[in-house]
Amino acid sequence: MAVSITTSAPGSLMLLGEHAVLHGHHALVCAINRRITVQLSPTSERWVKINSALGNYQSPLADLIKHSSFRFVLQAITQHHDQIPAGFTLEIDSEFSADIGFGSSAAVTVATHAALMHWINGVDPAQEELFSQSLETVHTVQGSGSGADLAASVFGGVVGYTTAPAFQPVEVSVPLTAVYCGYKTPTPEVILKVEQLRAADPEKYNRIYAEIDTCVMNAVSALENHDIPAFGHLLNRNQLLMKEMGVSSPELDEIVARLQGNPEILGAKISGSGLGDCAVGIGHAELPDLDYSVYPLEITPTGCRCHE
Repeated sequence: MAVSITTSAPGSLMLLGEHAVLHGHHALVCAINRRITVQLSPTSERWVKINSALGNYQSPLADLIKHSSFRFVLQAITQHHDQIPAGFTLEIDSEFSADIGFGSSAAVTVATHAALMHWINGVDPAQEELFSQSLETVHTVQGSGSGADLAASVFGGVVGYTTAPAFQPVEVSVPLTAVYCGYKTPTPEVILKVEQLRAADPEKYNRIYAEIDTCVMNAVSALENHDIPAFGHLLNRNQLLMKEMGVSSPELDEIVARLQGNPEILGAKISGSGLGDCAVGIGHAELPDLDYSVYPLEITPTGCRCHE
Protein backbone atom coordinates (compact mmCIF):
# COMPACT_ATOMS: atom_id res chain seq x y z
CA MET A 1 0.00 0.00 0.00
CA ALA A 2 1.32 3.43 -0.95
CA VAL A 3 2.39 5.84 1.76
CA SER A 4 0.30 8.86 2.71
CA ILE A 5 0.53 12.04 0.64
CA THR A 6 0.17 15.43 2.32
CA THR A 7 -0.54 18.64 0.44
CA SER A 8 -1.49 22.14 1.50
CA ALA A 9 -2.77 25.28 -0.19
CA PRO A 10 -3.15 28.83 1.14
CA GLY A 11 -6.34 30.77 1.56
CA SER A 12 -6.70 34.00 -0.36
CA LEU A 13 -8.11 37.51 -0.43
CA MET A 14 -9.27 39.43 -3.47
CA LEU A 15 -7.53 42.79 -3.57
CA LEU A 16 -8.94 44.33 -6.76
CA GLY A 17 -11.09 43.35 -9.72
CA GLU A 18 -14.22 41.78 -8.26
CA HIS A 19 -17.01 41.23 -10.82
CA ALA A 20 -15.05 43.00 -13.57
CA VAL A 21 -12.79 39.94 -13.85
CA LEU A 22 -15.79 37.89 -14.99
CA HIS A 23 -15.94 40.08 -18.10
CA GLY A 24 -12.33 39.69 -19.19
CA HIS A 25 -10.81 42.46 -17.09
CA HIS A 26 -7.80 42.17 -14.79
CA ALA A 27 -7.93 41.27 -11.11
CA LEU A 28 -5.39 41.21 -8.30
CA VAL A 29 -5.52 38.46 -5.68
CA CYS A 30 -3.16 37.33 -2.92
CA ALA A 31 -2.42 34.19 -0.93
CA ILE A 32 -2.55 34.56 2.85
CA ASN A 33 -0.67 32.85 5.67
CA ARG A 34 -3.57 30.58 6.57
CA ARG A 35 -3.56 27.15 4.93
CA ILE A 36 -5.70 24.07 4.38
CA THR A 37 -3.86 20.75 4.61
CA VAL A 38 -5.04 17.50 3.03
CA GLN A 39 -3.56 14.12 3.92
CA LEU A 40 -4.46 11.27 1.55
CA SER A 41 -3.95 7.76 2.90
CA PRO A 42 -4.64 4.81 0.56
CA THR A 43 -6.65 1.91 1.99
CA SER A 44 -7.29 -1.69 0.98
CA GLU A 45 -11.06 -1.13 0.60
CA ARG A 46 -12.54 0.86 -2.30
CA TRP A 47 -14.20 3.39 -0.04
CA VAL A 48 -13.69 7.12 0.32
CA LYS A 49 -13.58 8.49 3.84
CA ILE A 50 -13.25 12.18 4.70
CA ASN A 51 -12.59 13.61 8.14
CA SER A 52 -12.64 17.37 8.77
CA ALA A 53 -14.01 20.04 11.08
CA LEU A 54 -17.09 20.11 8.83
CA GLY A 55 -17.89 16.49 9.71
CA ASN A 56 -17.15 12.93 8.62
CA TYR A 57 -18.06 11.23 5.35
CA GLN A 58 -17.78 7.80 3.83
CA SER A 59 -19.02 6.31 0.59
CA PRO A 60 -18.13 3.57 -1.90
CA LEU A 61 -15.65 4.95 -4.43
CA ALA A 62 -17.73 3.51 -7.27
CA ASP A 63 -20.87 5.40 -6.24
CA LEU A 64 -20.03 8.59 -4.36
CA ILE A 65 -22.84 9.86 -2.16
CA LYS A 66 -23.50 13.60 -2.46
CA HIS A 67 -22.78 15.73 0.61
CA SER A 68 -23.15 19.51 0.72
CA SER A 69 -20.18 20.06 3.04
CA PHE A 70 -17.79 18.19 0.74
CA ARG A 71 -19.11 19.03 -2.71
CA PHE A 72 -15.83 20.56 -3.95
CA VAL A 73 -13.77 17.64 -2.64
CA LEU A 74 -16.17 15.06 -4.10
CA GLN A 75 -16.17 16.76 -7.49
CA ALA A 76 -12.37 16.73 -7.49
CA ILE A 77 -12.45 13.00 -6.77
CA THR A 78 -15.00 12.49 -9.56
CA GLN A 79 -12.71 14.16 -12.10
CA HIS A 80 -9.93 11.64 -11.36
CA HIS A 81 -12.20 8.68 -10.66
CA ASP A 82 -11.09 6.46 -13.55
CA GLN A 83 -7.42 6.77 -12.56
CA ILE A 84 -7.76 6.31 -8.81
CA PRO A 85 -6.12 2.97 -7.94
CA ALA A 86 -7.70 2.23 -4.55
CA GLY A 87 -9.86 3.53 -1.75
CA PHE A 88 -8.49 6.21 0.51
CA THR A 89 -9.03 8.46 3.50
CA LEU A 90 -8.72 12.23 3.38
CA GLU A 91 -7.87 14.10 6.58
CA ILE A 92 -8.59 17.81 6.04
CA ASP A 93 -7.26 20.40 8.47
CA SER A 94 -7.87 24.13 8.10
CA GLU A 95 -6.24 27.08 9.81
CA PHE A 96 -9.35 29.22 9.23
CA SER A 97 -13.11 28.84 9.30
CA ALA A 98 -15.02 28.04 6.14
CA ASP A 99 -17.51 30.73 7.21
CA ILE A 100 -14.98 33.51 6.58
CA GLY A 101 -14.17 34.74 3.08
CA PHE A 102 -10.60 33.52 2.94
CA GLY A 103 -11.08 31.27 -0.09
CA SER A 104 -11.60 27.99 1.75
CA SER A 105 -13.39 26.33 -1.18
CA ALA A 106 -10.54 27.23 -3.53
CA ALA A 107 -7.83 26.12 -1.11
CA VAL A 108 -9.38 22.73 -0.33
CA THR A 109 -10.11 22.16 -4.02
CA VAL A 110 -6.50 22.88 -5.00
CA ALA A 111 -5.01 20.80 -2.15
CA THR A 112 -7.31 17.84 -2.91
CA HIS A 113 -6.46 17.86 -6.61
CA ALA A 114 -2.76 18.14 -5.80
CA ALA A 115 -2.92 15.08 -3.51
CA LEU A 116 -4.88 13.00 -6.03
CA MET A 117 -2.69 13.99 -8.99
CA HIS A 118 0.50 13.30 -7.05
CA TRP A 119 -0.85 9.88 -6.03
CA ILE A 120 -1.95 8.96 -9.56
CA ASN A 121 1.10 10.26 -11.43
CA GLY A 122 3.83 9.92 -8.82
CA VAL A 123 5.00 13.54 -9.24
CA ASP A 124 3.81 16.98 -8.23
CA PRO A 125 1.31 18.36 -10.75
CA ALA A 126 2.25 21.24 -13.02
CA GLN A 127 0.76 24.47 -11.70
CA GLU A 128 -1.21 25.24 -14.86
CA GLU A 129 -2.77 21.76 -14.94
CA LEU A 130 -3.56 21.95 -11.23
CA PHE A 131 -5.29 25.28 -11.83
CA SER A 132 -7.24 23.90 -14.81
CA GLN A 133 -8.51 20.88 -12.90
CA SER A 134 -9.46 23.06 -9.92
CA LEU A 135 -11.31 25.57 -12.11
CA GLU A 136 -13.32 22.73 -13.66
CA THR A 137 -14.33 21.70 -10.15
CA VAL A 138 -15.48 25.18 -9.14
CA HIS A 139 -17.45 25.71 -12.34
CA THR A 140 -19.12 22.31 -12.00
CA VAL A 141 -20.08 22.87 -8.37
CA GLN A 142 -21.22 26.49 -8.37
CA GLY A 143 -21.75 27.26 -12.04
CA SER A 144 -19.68 30.45 -12.01
CA GLY A 145 -16.52 31.96 -10.57
CA SER A 146 -13.50 33.71 -12.01
CA GLY A 147 -10.84 31.38 -10.64
CA ALA A 148 -8.85 34.24 -9.14
CA ASP A 149 -8.84 32.65 -5.68
CA LEU A 150 -7.64 29.39 -7.25
CA ALA A 151 -4.73 31.25 -8.86
CA ALA A 152 -3.65 32.53 -5.45
CA SER A 153 -3.92 29.07 -3.88
CA VAL A 154 -1.93 27.47 -6.71
CA PHE A 155 0.81 30.07 -7.22
CA GLY A 156 1.00 31.91 -3.88
CA GLY A 157 2.02 35.53 -3.38
CA VAL A 158 0.26 38.33 -5.24
CA VAL A 159 -1.08 37.38 -8.66
CA GLY A 160 -2.43 39.55 -11.44
CA TYR A 161 -5.07 37.44 -13.14
CA THR A 162 -7.46 37.28 -16.07
CA THR A 163 -9.83 34.49 -17.01
CA ALA A 164 -7.90 33.83 -20.27
CA PRO A 165 -6.35 32.43 -18.02
CA ALA A 166 -3.26 34.56 -17.56
CA PHE A 167 -1.12 34.86 -14.44
CA GLN A 168 1.22 37.71 -13.53
CA PRO A 169 3.12 37.13 -10.27
CA VAL A 170 4.00 40.30 -8.38
CA GLU A 171 6.87 39.91 -5.95
CA VAL A 172 5.77 41.99 -2.98
CA SER A 173 4.58 41.42 0.56
CA VAL A 174 2.46 43.82 2.56
CA PRO A 175 0.71 43.30 5.91
CA LEU A 176 -3.06 42.97 5.77
CA THR A 177 -5.96 43.39 8.17
CA ALA A 178 -9.13 41.50 7.29
CA VAL A 179 -12.41 42.15 9.10
CA TYR A 180 -15.38 39.78 8.85
CA CYS A 181 -18.79 41.46 9.00
CA GLY A 182 -20.54 38.43 10.55
CA TYR A 183 -22.39 37.06 7.55
CA LYS A 184 -21.92 36.39 3.85
CA THR A 185 -24.08 36.00 0.78
CA PRO A 186 -23.10 33.06 -1.47
CA THR A 187 -20.95 34.26 -4.35
CA PRO A 188 -23.25 32.91 -7.11
CA GLU A 189 -26.15 34.91 -5.63
CA VAL A 190 -24.13 38.12 -5.61
CA ILE A 191 -22.90 37.52 -9.15
CA LEU A 192 -26.50 37.00 -10.30
CA LYS A 193 -27.63 40.25 -8.68
CA VAL A 194 -24.80 42.25 -10.23
CA GLU A 195 -25.43 40.71 -13.65
CA GLN A 196 -29.09 41.72 -13.39
CA LEU A 197 -28.09 45.28 -12.50
CA ARG A 198 -25.60 45.32 -15.36
CA ALA A 199 -28.25 44.13 -17.82
CA ALA A 200 -30.45 47.04 -16.75
CA ASP A 201 -27.66 49.63 -17.15
CA PRO A 202 -24.80 48.18 -19.22
CA GLU A 203 -23.18 51.56 -19.89
CA LYS A 204 -22.77 52.23 -16.17
CA TYR A 205 -21.24 48.83 -15.42
CA ASN A 206 -18.97 48.85 -18.46
CA ARG A 207 -17.61 52.19 -17.25
CA ILE A 208 -17.09 50.82 -13.73
CA TYR A 209 -15.38 47.69 -15.03
CA ALA A 210 -13.09 49.68 -17.31
CA GLU A 211 -11.99 51.87 -14.41
CA ILE A 212 -11.42 48.81 -12.22
CA ASP A 213 -9.25 47.32 -14.97
CA THR A 214 -7.16 50.50 -15.12
CA CYS A 215 -6.84 50.51 -11.33
CA VAL A 216 -5.56 46.93 -11.33
CA MET A 217 -2.88 47.73 -13.89
CA ASN A 218 -1.87 50.83 -11.91
CA ALA A 219 -1.83 48.75 -8.73
CA VAL A 220 0.54 46.21 -10.28
CA SER A 221 2.87 49.06 -11.25
CA ALA A 222 2.65 50.58 -7.77
CA LEU A 223 3.48 47.27 -6.10
CA GLU A 224 6.36 46.57 -8.46
CA ASN A 225 7.72 50.01 -7.52
CA HIS A 226 7.01 49.34 -3.81
CA ASP A 227 4.76 52.39 -3.72
CA ILE A 228 2.39 51.05 -1.08
CA PRO A 229 0.63 54.38 -0.37
CA ALA A 230 -0.34 54.61 -4.05
CA PHE A 231 -1.60 51.03 -3.87
CA GLY A 232 -3.69 51.90 -0.82
CA HIS A 233 -5.18 54.91 -2.61
CA LEU A 234 -6.29 52.59 -5.42
CA LEU A 235 -8.05 50.34 -2.90
CA ASN A 236 -9.92 53.35 -1.51
CA ARG A 237 -11.02 54.34 -5.00
CA ASN A 238 -12.20 50.80 -5.71
CA GLN A 239 -14.31 50.79 -2.56
CA LEU A 240 -16.32 53.63 -4.10
CA LEU A 241 -16.70 51.57 -7.27
CA MET A 242 -17.87 48.56 -5.26
CA LYS A 243 -20.50 50.74 -3.61
CA GLU A 244 -21.58 52.11 -6.97
CA MET A 245 -21.87 48.53 -8.19
CA GLY A 246 -24.36 47.83 -5.39
CA VAL A 247 -22.42 45.22 -3.40
CA SER A 248 -21.72 47.08 -0.17
CA SER A 249 -23.80 46.96 3.01
CA PRO A 250 -24.12 49.06 6.18
CA GLU A 251 -21.81 46.69 8.04
CA LEU A 252 -19.18 46.73 5.31
CA ASP A 253 -19.46 50.52 5.03
CA GLU A 254 -18.77 50.82 8.76
CA ILE A 255 -15.82 48.43 8.66
CA VAL A 256 -14.21 50.06 5.63
CA ALA A 257 -14.66 53.54 7.11
CA ARG A 258 -12.95 52.44 10.31
CA LEU A 259 -10.11 50.81 8.41
CA GLN A 260 -9.61 53.82 6.16
CA GLY A 261 -9.69 56.14 9.17
CA ASN A 262 -6.96 54.22 11.03
CA PRO A 263 -3.46 55.73 10.66
CA GLU A 264 -1.94 52.24 10.38
CA ILE A 265 -4.04 51.41 7.32
CA LEU A 266 -3.02 52.79 3.92
CA GLY A 267 -6.20 51.80 2.08
CA ALA A 268 -9.20 49.49 2.45
CA LYS A 269 -12.12 48.03 0.55
CA ILE A 270 -14.52 45.10 0.35
CA SER A 271 -12.71 41.87 -0.50
CA GLY A 272 -14.68 39.40 -2.60
CA SER A 273 -18.05 39.53 -4.27
CA GLY A 274 -19.65 41.67 -1.55
CA LEU A 275 -23.04 41.84 0.20
CA GLY A 276 -21.34 40.56 3.35
CA ASP A 277 -18.14 38.71 4.16
CA CYS A 278 -14.83 40.58 4.53
CA ALA A 279 -13.15 43.90 4.04
CA VAL A 280 -9.38 44.15 3.77
CA GLY A 281 -7.00 46.93 4.73
CA ILE A 282 -3.33 47.42 3.82
CA GLY A 283 -1.39 47.44 7.08
CA HIS A 284 -1.92 46.03 10.56
CA ALA A 285 -4.47 47.62 12.90
CA GLU A 286 -5.89 46.04 16.06
CA LEU A 287 -9.23 47.94 16.09
CA PRO A 288 -10.12 46.79 19.64
CA ASP A 289 -13.38 48.74 19.83
CA LEU A 290 -14.72 47.46 16.49
CA ASP A 291 -17.50 44.94 17.08
CA TYR A 292 -16.40 42.54 14.33
CA SER A 293 -13.80 39.79 14.01
CA VAL A 294 -10.40 41.23 13.08
CA TYR A 295 -7.65 39.11 11.49
CA PRO A 296 -4.04 40.29 11.10
CA LEU A 297 -2.62 38.54 8.05
CA GLU A 298 0.46 38.36 5.88
CA ILE A 299 0.84 37.56 2.20
CA THR A 300 2.55 34.20 1.79
CA PRO A 301 4.77 33.52 -1.23
CA THR A 302 4.12 29.78 -0.93
CA GLY A 303 1.31 28.41 -3.05
CA CYS A 304 0.17 24.81 -3.14
CA ARG A 305 2.85 22.35 -2.14
CA CYS A 306 3.30 18.65 -1.56
CA HIS A 307 4.95 17.89 1.77
CA GLU A 308 7.57 15.17 2.11
